[in-house]
Amino acid sequence: MMPKKCAFAAIVGRPSVGKSTLLNKMCGEKVAIVSNVPQTTRNAIRGIVNREQGQLIFIDTPGRHASDKKINKKLMDVSTRALGDSDLVLYVMDACRAPGHEEDEVAGVITPLAEKTVAAVNKMDVPGADFEKAKDFLMQRLPALSPDRIISVSAVSGEGIDDLLLALYALAPQGDPQYDEEYYTDQETGFRIAEIIRGQAIGRLRQELPHSLYVEIADMEFKNEKLWVRAFIIVERESQKGMVVGKGGELIKSIRLNALKELKQIFDWKIDLDLRVKTGKDWRKKDHTLQRLIK
Repeated sequence: MMPKKCAFAAIVGRPSVGKSTLLNKMCGEKVAIVSNVPQTTRNAIRGIVNREQGQLIFIDTPGRHASDKKINKKLMDVSTRALGDSDLVLYVMDACRAPGHEEDEVAGVITPLAEKTVAAVNKMDVPGADFEKAKDFLMQRLPALSPDRIISVSAVSGEGIDDLLLALYALAPQGDPQYDEEYYTDQETGFRIAEIIRGQAIGRLRQELPHSLYVEIADMEFKNEKLWVRAFIIVERESQKGMVVGKGGELIKSIRLNALKELKQIFDWKIDLDLRVKTGKDWRKKDHTLQRLIK
């Protein structure tokens, strides 16, 4: 019998390269919310893959983006900490975007970790995808990265996912699993509910507003085989509340109903969701709020 392997793997890359979509595909379940809004991921989100080779625990991190904003610095701290705590690195690139200054900065962070890195060149199913250009960049910037650890994938279709996992398992150290086999994430119930609500809100709002909101679970109680949840979508300014509520309350109703539909697919019990909107003035500039939200 082959010894089992176990490893923590940090997923890193620029914003919007498909890290969260890739995580969900590898885990076979929705672990992280997905959006075309850059830096949707705000926390180190864990997804767990169990195969005959052993267990891989992925840590999906916020997209690395150069900015002096307080919230961005906090997000970069999350990514850097995950890299330091992990056995492996999964570096995700977008095959449809030419490497530039931002990609160069990400590669610079990973350079000292290249020997424990596997690179996924994502979005190979999209017209204009250029695997060779991405590979050339990786070979130049990360000379310690073996070419057989540069894998072309599509997080949407699943193309290349098995090869990607095999490359990661090949690098993983031997070890006992950290979680039982039925686990595909270790997220708490409240966090998962808040993220699903936030994902539904982001998908229905435009421009800067998605970055200006977060979701707070005010109360949860399980009784009579039903989970009762009271949650608030928090925005930065009073003027933004109406945008989230929508004309006649239609938008927040849509957010609530679609969140419930998604939650029904995840949890076995019924959920009653009371969803409202309130203001947390300039919350992105407040240290105590950022420390509570971004971990």
